[in-house]
Amino acid sequence: MQDNATEVTAAGIARLAGVGRAAVSNWRRRHADFPKPVGGTETSPSFALAEVEAWLRKQGKLAEVPLRERVWQQLAGHPEGPLPALVHTGCVLLLIHERPTVWLDASAGSDARLAAILSGALDQVLVPRLGGPAGPGGRAGRGARGAGVEPGPEGAGEKGASDAGGVHGGGVNGEGVHGEGVHGEGVNAGGGAGGVNVGARAGGVNAGAGSLGVNAAVDAAGVNAGAEADRVNPALTTPAVNTSPTASPVNTPPTLHTPHPVHAAPASPTVPASPTAPALRTPTGPQLLLSAPLLRGAAELAAEMGARQAFEFLLGRHLDANPRQYTLTPAELAGLMADLAGPARTVLDPACGTGALLRAVATRPEQELYAQDSAPELAAISALRLALHSRATVRAAAGDTLRADAYPGLRADVVLCHPPFNERNWGHDELAYDPRWEYGFPARTESELAWVQHALARLTDGGTAVLLMPPAAASRRSGRRIRADLLRRGALRAVVALPVGAAPPYNIPLHLWVLRRPDRAPATPEVLLVDTGRFAGEGRGGPDWEAVREAVTDAWGAFTRAGHLAERPGLARSVPVIDLLDDDVDLAPARHLPPAAVADGAEQLTRVRERLGATLRLTADLTPPPADPSPAARWPLTTIGELARGGALVMRTGGNGGHARVPVLTDHDVLAGTAPSGTLPESEEEAVLTEPGDVVVPVLGGGSVARVIDEATGGAVLGRNLVLLRPDRTALDPWFLAGFLRGTANNRQASSYASTATRLDVRRLQLPRLPLEEQRRYGDRFRALDAFERALRHASRLGEQLVRGMYDGLTDGTVAPG
Repeated sequence: MQDNATEVTAAGIARLAGVGRAAVSNWRRRHADFPKPVGGTETSPSFALAEVEAWLRKQGKLAEVPLRERVWQQLAGHPEGPLPALVHTGCVLLLIHERPTVWLDASAGSDARLAAILSGALDQVLVPRLGGPAGPGGRAGRGARGAGVEPGPEGAGEKGASDAGGVHGGGVNGEGVHGEGVHGEGVNAGGGAGGVNVGARAGGVNAGAGSLGVNAAVDAAGVNAGAEADRVNPALTTPAVNTSPTASPVNTPPTLHTPHPVHAAPASPTVPASPTAPALRTPTGPQLLLSAPLLRGAAELAAEMGARQAFEFLLGRHLDANPRQYTLTPAELAGLMADLAGPARTVLDPACGTGALLRAVATRPEQELYAQDSAPELAAISALRLALHSRATVRAAAGDTLRADAYPGLRADVVLCHPPFNERNWGHDELAYDPRWEYGFPARTESELAWVQHALARLTDGGTAVLLMPPAAASRRSGRRIRADLLRRGALRAVVALPVGAAPPYNIPLHLWVLRRPDRAPATPEVLLVDTGRFAGEGRGGPDWEAVREAVTDAWGAFTRAGHLAERPGLARSVPVIDLLDDDVDLAPARHLPPAAVADGAEQLTRVRERLGATLRLTADLTPPPADPSPAARWPLTTIGELARGGALVMRTGGNGGHARVPVLTDHDVLAGTAPSGTLPESEEEAVLTEPGDVVVPVLGGGSVARVIDEATGGAVLGRNLVLLRPDRTALDPWFLAGFLRGTANNRQASSYASTATRLDVRRLQLPRLPLEEQRRYGDRFRALDAFERALRHASRLGEQLVRGMYDGLTDGTVAPG
């Protein structure tokens, strides 16, 4: 399969060439040899990536596509879609990480050879690392239809299976000790009874009887085979291994529900079999053949930055490109939840998403991570991400957790969960008599309380669960009886109100609930309530996570040690359960905490007033003098694109990742004139660092804004949706450049208008051609205007702070009206 199977949109072409989309449209109109669309729609066509690369290189617009960009475009334009492509890539990166020599051998040849060898090679890594839920007879079994390692009671679980043999039967990896050898059922094959990756009468590596094909069966119902069809991985009329009995799945490669008997880490002996699907199935030869160019590119990327970092980079790019499709848990919040839960050997996330919560758990020996998600692709991605991240045994399943729990017998040390909010169709009608509702049957509108009880049901006695909850769950009347029972029995230990912007939806201050499965009645029945709303950040920068984590973990640590926390006004206190058991059982922390200490409230307001007065006087001094009339100037003009090509400035765009704990200048920071406040996903991608004198321009939103980087902001990472211009000081004055870029007419002619947003093509912005001395005259005036604008913004913020403080002081009695 050639590279031209990968398609790229006009936006992707623009990113490859470092230009705006308008430039790509111009190329299509002006150049008859521009590649023709091969897919997409009339309004949003797609083009063959290989043809686009060749054309850009021929035109001198592209010396070489950066490796990261090439691999990303191959993944984004994969014929099967980016998620299957990401799963295939993750499988190969795990193989490279675990057994690099196997990859080197498999990749030394044609794409067809690579695909033929790779599926069996992946089994050697995926099976031992990604074991699924264990069977009822012991560890890592297949349940009713799977083949075991040794015969056990009733032929079930790890010790055997009802239809398949043990040592001498059709077990994992062959016919057992006395298997057929070369001409019989070899690796990953079963004889008359289905082993892993076999057909009914099949032999060889992932092959059907009488056939040398990959993952195929001729007559009979093997996994990944159809009865009489040439389709890729068609389903059978008889269900494959580990599939639902009511429907045959499409594309059903070998399951990874059973660990390899030699390499698998020990699993909890209490986890029974489940009808849910395994999170990950080994990709078949035809599937891998389609992905071969991508996989080779990913291997190059792994050699450059490491397998784990390569997967994190590609996953981060996909999530960033599709922000509305996923509800993500920010890394800082995941870390806080893991800290509250404490160290654990066995951890479950029943709504794992992309695996952020389990990834935040501190590693320890013989650790087991259990994950489940209703989206099969996300469950698979989580499994691969976790396997690349640590040496823990990873067990992941795809399925609706509340309706089809993959781990009904699991008793975990810790449960971490960011459940879906406000779901009506969570299984209310089907699950009325479910044993998990130990604290009461949740109302149809209380799906979150169903998740709370599911988490408690999967804990060992004394185990801890931490759930992210909507604030309404703490006060809705429909849930008051369950909340009351959680309090009475000592299951609910803390409610933490997070600042606005902590997690999506970002306009709501979400809560954390910390629960423990009661092993005895609490000696001091109190509940910790914490409100961290004061640590909210400005705009989209997010909260002050360092302050949030310090306040919450300090309060939780003191509370768990003593069972009581002395009052911390406005921040935290422990409340006796009896005080909360009223008609409403309202657990919102803000309603039970005293206001922040106001002993110096009047003095603080006085200081704010003095600062406001000084700022207003400064603003008056900085007010521009009366404008002198002047005839309209007619300068010769140039564009940013021409200046960049001529070397008068360097143009860079914001990245999608970088090293952790580096301040990031966001587009909101530039628009609001505030300090760097953002974060980027952690990766090994080289971040773009700002320097004093750089000019930064936001490309979204339609505003006429440009910011000159000062000494205080220099060194920050350039965030997304920003373009950095670094002028040659011998040819361009930074303040002259920034001032003319802010012209309204200039921005209007360089903007492209869509239905919901305006995007600025920075290369089309214009500047007059003026001598450097004349530029500096304009630059001095623009610098003075910038200082005046900053003073106005500061005065506005101080004014708002003074007004709010006066209202609060007058209404709570700490400020006298006279």
